Amino acid sequence: MNSSLYRSGVVAIIGPPNAGKSTLLNQLLRQKIAIVTPKPQTTRNRIMGIVTGPTYQMILLDTPGLHEAQEEMNRQMVRVALDTLAEADTVLFLADSVDMAAKKLGKRAEEFAGYLGRITCPVVLALNKMDLLPPEQLLPVMDWYRGLHPFAAIVPISALKGTGVETLLTELVTLLPEGPQYYPDDIPTDATERFIAAEIIREKIFLLTRDEIPYSTAVVIDAFEEGDPVVIQATILVERNSQKGILVGQKGSMLAAIRKNATADIEHLLGCQVRLHLWIKVSKNWTGNSNKLRELGLA
Repeated sequence: MNSSLYRSGVVAIIGPPNAGKSTLLNQLLRQKIAIVTPKPQTTRNRIMGIVTGPTYQMILLDTPGLHEAQEEMNRQMVRVALDTLAEADTVLFLADSVDMAAKKLGKRAEEFAGYLGRITCPVVLALNKMDLLPPEQLLPVMDWYRGLHPFAAIVPISALKGTGVETLLTELVTLLPEGPQYYPDDIPTDATERFIAAEIIREKIFLLTRDEIPYSTAVVIDAFEEGDPVVIQATILVERNSQKGILVGQKGSMLAAIRKNATADIEHLLGCQVRLHLWIKVSKNWTGNSNKLRELGLA
């Protein structure tokens, strides 16, 4: 790469659910912008992260996981992910190397080839969780992917530990076109504080509640009043009264835990005290309602 050139462009991060896309975005930004949970389909929206170096600016688009969607909300999530391909100068396909090593690789060949076949720009493959896999098991996974698509580079990484991430960054920068700096050095994302606060609340719901609850919840920020403390009022949407009962918990214990954990993270984000008020509202079958999904920015 000619170091006298300034490079800038869009890198779309795509891949199957729970591969570590949001963890990688946070690692590249050196701060938490995207929420992370062990559950698949945590990310629902496209989230922009901006990495600026001396000779480059990379606009990263974190996307929902690619999967065979059955429900309306899931179909919209996959559409959001695939729509980013039209904006990308380079695509970063992130896969879980441990997951792929544990399964018969051929099982997902057609699915992955379908996604990759849509891409017209260079694609870099990052094989995540390399630290959990012996080299002799990683090499066959790399060979399998080489037969699937002509990747510009294949980089084993650990998004959680940061191993290989600098190498990956170098590969991505090399593929960026020559261009100007679009954002100031100190802006890591275009996401608003309201959006990140809502995502933090949703993350705590994912982490604290049973499996059937997180996917039926959405968080709406009703009011965000600047000051010290910042006062935030938010509504948690659920689909059924039984889900509301689980979120409230015995004598309000679950809702109190969600509020406490979310408040701590939002205070860290904003750098000041926060008073967080949460309400729960039942909206029957909202995940299958196209109008409601559009209203929530999910369609």
